[in-house]
Amino acid sequence: MAATSILAGVAVAVTSCGSENGSSPAPDKEAPGSTARPRVDPSDTATAWASPGPDPFATATASSAAAGGITCPAGGTTVSDAGDLRSALATAKPGTVIRIADGVYKGKFKLTATGTEAAPIWLCGSKDAILDGTEDDDQVNYVLHLDGASWVRVVGFTVRNGQKGVIGDRLQHSIIAQLRVNTIGDEAIHLRTASSDNTVVGNVIRDTGNRREKFGEGVYIGSAESNWCTYTDCEPDRSDRNSVIGNDIAGTTSENIDIKEGTTGGVVRGNTLSSDALVEADSWIDVKGNGWLVEDNIGTGGGTLEDGIQTHVIKKDWGRQNTIRRNTLTVNAKGFGVYIHDGDKTQNIVGCDNQVTGAQSGPSNIDCTDS
Repeated sequence: MAATSILAGVAVAVTSCGSENGSSPAPDKEAPGSTARPRVDPSDTATAWASPGPDPFATATASSAAAGGITCPAGGTTVSDAGDLRSALATAKPGTVIRIADGVYKGKFKLTATGTEAAPIWLCGSKDAILDGTEDDDQVNYVLHLDGASWVRVVGFTVRNGQKGVIGDRLQHSIIAQLRVNTIGDEAIHLRTASSDNTVVGNVIRDTGNRREKFGEGVYIGSAESNWCTYTDCEPDRSDRNSVIGNDIAGTTSENIDIKEGTTGGVVRGNTLSSDALVEADSWIDVKGNGWLVEDNIGTGGGTLEDGIQTHVIKKDWGRQNTIRRNTLTVNAKGFGVYIHDGDKTQNIVGCDNQVTGAQSGPSNIDCTDS
């Protein structure tokens, strides 16, 4: 399915508007060489899965966003130095459009303002408008921090250096689109602390994990259970209904896309993935939340990759009711195309329409289900 066809509604909607410091490791799978990954009877899967009814993902929020079609509206304020950019962010209000002129803007930048559905806040620039997370020759913690904001559109520019690239805390109904995020100490784009109903679309991510390889994810949704007391009062980090669509992700030292326990109802669709730099992960995508749809992604394997896409049960009642279908997975590794963690094999669906090559252990460790 072409990226432009799977992604058209967010473009229409938008243009019409005017790892934490630690991540709990996934539980170990069987020891290398083990063959103790039993298959389950497909009838068990059918019994344990959802009740009859329409496809629960048919109305997914960002099912038709266009990765290349989000453009900044006319007008607004153009900034040309870091001080002016910080001032514009600090005074933003519904309908504000901030254009970043080409150039290098060093330091850290924060947006806390809230737009509305009819009048979002826009932060726009070309690839040559560069937010550079260095300050006095040191890395800043977050290059761009979207903190408590809603109805924000962040489009087009480059984010580089810094410990973390783009961080969303308590971010709602926002779009992070067409950025180039590279040369990052830890993860590139991270939505956490109950950041919900957001879309991460059409971004190009490269070269993460330069500070800590373990934390070098491309796109990271939610928080590890070990960090819930830091971010969400020891309750699950319900960063729900987020969509990760049409991104080009390579050069990450940890997962290209990491979906944490505590998150529900998101979509991972149409992304191009690579394991070319993996050293602290063994899959492109790891889903530990509930009710996620993972479809139409294309992965190219090798290196330390073991399985293409994995689910894991980090905490009881999580890692369930996920659907993994229509992906094209060139694994070139010893594991499976799709690996469902042994704790909950009957609670996830793996479509028979996944196209898997080069997976020495087979397409999946559970029987597939026809879509």
